Amino acid sequence: MDTALRMSSARAARAWLTEAKYEFLRLLRTPSFALPTILFPSMFYILFGVLLNGGPPHGYDVAAHLLASYSAFGVMAPGLFGFGVVVAMEREHGLLTLKRALPMPPGAYLLAKMLMAMLFAAIVVMLLMLLAATLGHVRMPPANWIALLITAVLGVLPFCAIGLFIGTRVGAQGAPAVVNLIYLPMSFLSGLWIPLQFLPKFLQQIAPLWPAYHLGQIALSVSGQDGDHRTALHAAVLAGFSLAFFALAQRRLRRAG
Repeated sequence: MDTALRMSSARAARAWLTEAKYEFLRLLRTPSFALPTILFPSMFYILFGVLLNGGPPHGYDVAAHLLASYSAFGVMAPGLFGFGVVVAMEREHGLLTLKRALPMPPGAYLLAKMLMAMLFAAIVVMLLMLLAATLGHVRMPPANWIALLITAVLGVLPFCAIGLFIGTRVGAQGAPAVVNLIYLPMSFLSGLWIPLQFLPKFLQQIAPLWPAYHLGQIALSVSGQDGDHRTALHAAVLAGFSLAFFALAQRRLRRAG
């Protein structure tokens, strides 16, 4: 019986990894998803962190600061679009119903998408790190580079949850517009494009309402920049967003499919 259980577990693990592999390859071969997700953060970083970087007039390293904030900005897209748009399309076209009927382990569908988003997040941030180290001349201890990468890979999960919730509520045609209405304003209001100290006071006060703000603060802190260093608090808030939106999405899937 123990041997059968081990074989069953091994088959389940292979099924999860296979589903994740083909989910990643499918989206990697979809230029409308892969190219903006991977290249847009790097393009913004080259423009604002390298070409328009006039030095550190405000008492901090602009290139290093933007590396942290654009890392947070970059990892939002795989979660929001990879779940919000793709799940909406698959649900509307009946693929989600088909997946449920297949003899696959419970949770393999969602796990594959989460692993896909984490892998895309790692690619986005490693490309930003390469640009920062070469063109931006950013210098940090190795531990800071590693901590920023880990933060980015795990930081995609709250946005997977939000994207999943959108995908269960919105149709395929409306999902891209809804995701963009959340993605872009949240990035701005969280201080990922422009440091919060340069925004109006009332925008600074409401910034903690957005999950992107908390991810940005962790990214700044672990990279040695001017985050507020309450890492545990920000991580707890992000975990709360993840659990809440995953629960809401699961409830919706059970009711409506």
